[in-house]
Amino acid sequence: QVQLVESGGGSVQAGGSLRLSCAVSGITYNRNCLGWFRQTPGKAREGIAGGFFGFFGGGSTHYSASVRGRFTISQDNDKNTVYLQMDSLKPEDTGMYYCATEERCVSSPSWLLRPASWGYWGQGTQVTVSS
Repeated sequence: QVQLVESGGGSVQAGGSLRLSCAVSGITYNRNCLGWFRQTPGKAREGIAGGFFGFFGGGSTHYSASVRGRFTISQDNDKNTVYLQMDSLKPEDTGMYYCATEERCVSSPSWLLRPASWGYWGQGTQVTVSS
């Protein structure tokens, strides 16, 4: 059974940084396909970062317009962990952040940033950015 556990959320002032971690464990899964999403009360879950990572390096990453240039998705295969580095945080970045993985994926932003594409989810970690 695939399990994902997020950590690293917290409260930060606008302009600050946070790094979220997502530990992935369980039976065979595709470490190539990893995504980050966020949700605020009353709103649909939003895809903000998605990565298709090649076994031998390379691959591609995609970001929503709202975070592009400020957030970076990466992974550490040895630690089975995916990260989301968040810089220049804004109050509108406040929300519950979730990581996701899937056995197969398509390396396109329309697939990677669509919540319905993903089958395995973590429980979420809260990020609060104050002005």
